Amino acid sequence: MYIYLILINIVSGIIFYSDKQKAKKKQRRIPEKTLHILEFLGGVFTILFLMYSIRHKNAKKSYYTKTYIALLFWIILIILI
Repeated sequence: MYIYLILINIVSGIIFYSDKQKAKKKQRRIPEKTLHILEFLGGVFTILFLMYSIRHKNAKKSYYTKTYIALLFWIILIILI
């Protein structure tokens, strides 16, 4: 399980950072739905860290609300396992 979480967080971080770069260049963005799917698959830890460290999507309430729900989901899941 830990290897899975490490891998999904690496992939999620790369995709989230890529979205930030695309936003800067005014290019076609990665859909928020895709980013939220990555969060619920386990990439929420890296995405949450990157939200504040690279200042991407951290001011968008509708986005970060779902991100914190995914974080809560994973914390509960890890505690139960």
